[in-house]
Amino acid sequence: MQHAVGSPLPPPHQPGHGPAAGRPPAAHHPGPQHPGPQYPGVPQGSAPVPPPPGYPSAPPPQGPPPQGPHPSAPPVPPPAPDATGHVRLPPGGPVGMPGVPPARTAPDPTTTTLAVLLIGPAGAGKTSVAKYWADHRRVPTAHISLDDVREWVRSGFADPQSGWNDNSEAQYRLARRTCGFAARNFLANGISCILDDAVFPDRPVVGLGGWKRHVGPGLLPVVLLPGLDVVLERNAERTGNRRLTDEEVARIHGRMAGWYGSGLPIIDNSALDIPSTARLLDEILTRAITSPPKW
Repeated sequence: MQHAVGSPLPPPHQPGHGPAAGRPPAAHHPGPQHPGPQYPGVPQGSAPVPPPPGYPSAPPPQGPPPQGPHPSAPPVPPPAPDATGHVRLPPGGPVGMPGVPPARTAPDPTTTTLAVLLIGPAGAGKTSVAKYWADHRRVPTAHISLDDVREWVRSGFADPQSGWNDNSEAQYRLARRTCGFAARNFLANGISCILDDAVFPDRPVVGLGGWKRHVGPGLLPVVLLPGLDVVLERNAERTGNRRLTDEEVARIHGRMAGWYGSGLPIIDNSALDIPSTARLLDEILTRAITSPPKW
């Protein structure tokens, strides 16, 4: 047999060396056995040689582990379909009237879970007061603005300033229903909420009935109605589609005057700053918890 020049020659075969050393040839050469001993000094067909005394014997072979849970293990309950983290989502039913804790003193609106609807024309300060009130509560509180939810629609947004039509009304109803669903979820998990919307007393489409259906009878409406001159001044500071014409602001303000005599609490915040308006709102809510308004 020829080998290339410079290539190392394979080592000579020696007994007890090589890949087959220490194993019977039958492991590599299946078929009939050739006569002759397989190991030096061990005749073919002899019984296995027992291990020397004191040598630990191999443990018995173990079978595959049993599949599936142990028969005595308790069954694992399936995950809740409506669970989010450690908080189970509420069924989404209407929220009832806030419960008054049995106490001799007046209820504290800053520690009671409430649902408040702040009503007012454009420029009344609804959003500013609602945010401040929510920020300074001693219990978790969320602020939900219907205008913000309406503007979640980007492409195809039906701006009411361009005219109130079927599209703008449909998007308003959808936003109000979305706000109501969010409010019920917050309240069911112990989080108060304050919503703000320009609700009209003489228009059922944008009236209180829809809010009562979507949030529940426990909703506490409060009207924020400053003077017309204040509303016009605040509206002039707005930009984008939140700014209305003076004629539109005056028309909305005049229709909001219909809330006088409705039985709903009204705050004239013409000469009040935001913290003072929020404190007056707490005073009104204290009375509303004890004696909810009829609406």
